[in-house]
Amino acid sequence: NRAERAIRPFVIGRKAWLFSDTPKGATASAQLYSLVETARANGQEPYAWLRHILERLPAAQSVEDYEALLPWNCTPTAPL
Repeated sequence: NRAERAIRPFVIGRKAWLFSDTPKGATASAQLYSLVETARANGQEPYAWLRHILERLPAAQSVEDYEALLPWNCTPTAPL
């Protein structure tokens, strides 16, 4: 199924990845992986979307600002 296919690379690589030596590192890795897969599931190129939101997060001040950065609401090609 789709969920199993999405986590397969994570399961295969988890022991070799940086920061996975601790529970906090594993949590951070899982959170980042979740963001990447959510972007992909919504038709975004993960690197472009992450760069887009990380450039704009400091200026976000309202719930609407944060919601606009969700992968199903944003267009990473929009100029800053």
